[in-house]
Amino acid sequence: MPRLFIALDIPNEITMHLSMLQSGLKDARWIESQNFHITLRFCGDIELQVARELAQQLERVNTEPFEVQLSDLNVFGKSKPHSIYAGVKSNLHLTELQSSVERICQKVGMPPEQRKFTPHVTLARIRGLKTEEVAKYLSQRGLFQSKSFLVDRFKLYSSRNSIGGGPYVCEETYTLVHKDKTYGKT
Repeated sequence: MPRLFIALDIPNEITMHLSMLQSGLKDARWIESQNFHITLRFCGDIELQVARELAQQLERVNTEPFEVQLSDLNVFGKSKPHSIYAGVKSNLHLTELQSSVERICQKVGMPPEQRKFTPHVTLARIRGLKTEEVAKYLSQRGLFQSKSFLVDRFKLYSSRNSIGGGPYVCEETYTLVHKDKTYGKT
């Protein structure tokens, strides 16, 4: 069974900027910069037939290219922080893309995603660090803001079952096009 997720890549310039934020927390497990992405949907371990159908159905997404901007660093797990991430500025186009992907996942038989969509780029896993250490890190770097970048494709990735993911393998790429054209794989 492949372990799949659907995500947006981060451009190299933004990736370099994010990687410069990856210091100052002892015992943090920093995510390798080549693995930075914005997850649209984690699919998990799914049957090969479902994976094939998913890959085919994702061709039907009909969304135009749009701009995205990363903004602010934050943590998941407020009382027991476990991950540091760069957030994504609120973006209706991104939300619509994610909703389209979610509908397709359910159409091919996956259960609905239970978590609220919080678009982000994970920078570190921080289990076991004191809340004060994390708060100090965020106070020094939390006001991060990237340049806007164009989202003109999304990808279907496979990953190995591990803590923190990676290495990720791109299985398919789907190009966003203007609504008067069709959506397709590249």
